[in-house]
Amino acid sequence: MMTALQLSGTGERPQHASGREVRLLAQFSGKSPDVISDKAVQASCLHRHNLEGLAPASLRISDRAIRVFSPHVLPRDWHTLTRMRAPSAHRLPAVLRVEEVRRLRAAATPLHNPVAFPTVSRLGLRLQEALSLQGSDLDGPRLQVHVHRGQGATDRAVPLPADTRALLRPSWQTPRHTTWLFPATGRDQRQSPTAISPMSRSSVQGACRTATHRAGITTMGVAIPPLRHAYATHRLEAGVKPRRLQRSLGHTQLETTMISLHLTHPGPEDAYERLNALRPGLLP
Repeated sequence: MMTALQLSGTGERPQHASGREVRLLAQFSGKSPDVISDKAVQASCLHRHNLEGLAPASLRISDRAIRVFSPHVLPRDWHTLTRMRAPSAHRLPAVLRVEEVRRLRAAATPLHNPVAFPTVSRLGLRLQEALSLQGSDLDGPRLQVHVHRGQGATDRAVPLPADTRALLRPSWQTPRHTTWLFPATGRDQRQSPTAISPMSRSSVQGACRTATHRAGITTMGVAIPPLRHAYATHRLEAGVKPRRLQRSLGHTQLETTMISLHLTHPGPEDAYERLNALRPGLLP
């Protein structure tokens, strides 16, 4: 199955997610996937939806994984696949106020998180993009950050504020690690110089939830993504044009940026016109 996913160009994280869904299907039925019946597949899908209460996005991952497994890995006569439809949900992301972002940064511990959080909130990076940063990606004289292989395997340049450059300077000038700005620190917080990988997503997300609780922020669903949405909203309020924000955020479509900015929820055919009507003069 991993081979089929790699040949189709699927990313590493979706590969592991799809493999996990097939393992859960086998565990639920108590049988090897090559002998699972169509009724067992149907019962598993209903169990995931009704009893486990998976979110629509998780249900779509499960649906896609089973559809890849059946025809491309181990052909099975599962008629349930022709009726499966994962529900869709369109939710606006949480956006923190400037004061809340400052409180979140102040409450972040241990030492490396007060640097990682501002890097996400001031550069508008996705979490994996921030964790994969290397010292060679920072162009101090030009005040730019080169983001390698963002979403869609696309590179882009992001403006580097002077205060963020000063915050990151010790991370690339000290011999703490020869590659990553945010290496894995280990449980004792002392393994940074010899780390073989950057910090894990789960550790940073867990630290963000802890900092959210300490800061008394009650915004629903606060984690690393709202820092990115706050970056876009605050830069729009500062007068930056949405087209420029679109390039900085690495979005391929303007309506994706509009959702992050809580402006509207248009269709792709009139995104430009609706945004121009809401914010006259901001579009080039």
